[in-house]
Amino acid sequence: MQAPPPQPYPLNTTIAVLAGGRSSERAVSLRSGTNCLAALHRLGYSNAVLVDADATLTQQLLDLKPGVAFLALHGAYGEDGCVQGLLEWLDIPYTGNRVTASATGMNKHLTKAILKEAGLPILASQRITHTDNATVIRERCKQWQHYPVMVKPANGGSSVGMSKVDEPDLLLSAIQLALSVDTDVMLEAFVKGVDATVGIVDINGTPTVTPVLELRPKTGWYDETAKYTAGLTEFILPATFTDELTHTLQQLSLQAHQAMGCHGLSRVDFVVDPTANTAHILEINTMPGMTDLSDLPAQAATMGIDYDTLVAHILASAATAQAAAAPATSTPNAPQPAC
Repeated sequence: MQAPPPQPYPLNTTIAVLAGGRSSERAVSLRSGTNCLAALHRLGYSNAVLVDADATLTQQLLDLKPGVAFLALHGAYGEDGCVQGLLEWLDIPYTGNRVTASATGMNKHLTKAILKEAGLPILASQRITHTDNATVIRERCKQWQHYPVMVKPANGGSSVGMSKVDEPDLLLSAIQLALSVDTDVMLEAFVKGVDATVGIVDINGTPTVTPVLELRPKTGWYDETAKYTAGLTEFILPATFTDELTHTLQQLSLQAHQAMGCHGLSRVDFVVDPTANTAHILEINTMPGMTDLSDLPAQAATMGIDYDTLVAHILASAATAQAAAAPATSTPNAPQPAC
């Protein structure tokens, strides 16, 4: 029998579910936020409301005066530390990762640097920015030797603006597409293997890894269409890996979560070579999707945690962060500073 969900806040607490926003992932965020709002209502939080995180967000929050913010934002301004910093400025507790982990996790180059420093397995990559002139970009295209190659906006998710390039003649146009989405682009070596992902959720304050989810996209690779169109990706849960490889992926995920300083939840994506028993970390998601087709709710369900209870655990991450940030009270006999 599933344990009852935690109740970290009184049921009459005003909860602002932040969704939508200004990024290219707005539509996905609205789907996540709408689902989370419905779950909060089912949990008894009748004063939970959906807040579209647009340019009027600050005034909306000042008017609403929420007791806590439940974040369901994806992409720029919501997953990158911006909203987290605003909420801290306004003294509003919020779910999930703090400012630093959100900002570094959003940038694929910074994530790779942190993971590399922690000794975790990553793929070869190269950076291109909007400040590089056309001659420099063409020269880097000539120098890149790893094909196929994934071309990715460095600050983004849901595979928006991402391309798989099989031959050199197509690389420049893929870079231009990515630069139309972001000012910072990553070229990353493509390794043929199995897509897999592992979620991490704080359960009673303890980071807990989910079963490994194996993804089998029917579109060739796990692009935006495959992620958010029903029937285009087969979920194998738990994955068909050996116990040893499964354990390795879960341990690597926890190490990545901790190396990035994550709190509350995350999801670590891999490319796996089951025959060689090896894996490379592709990225870490600091605000995983919560749509009907998202990975984390499916992984939690395999653990016996239904959607509503998962939402309750995510809500609890705001309370644990709030408690950790509270100043320690002094004891009567504690030495006092000299005036």
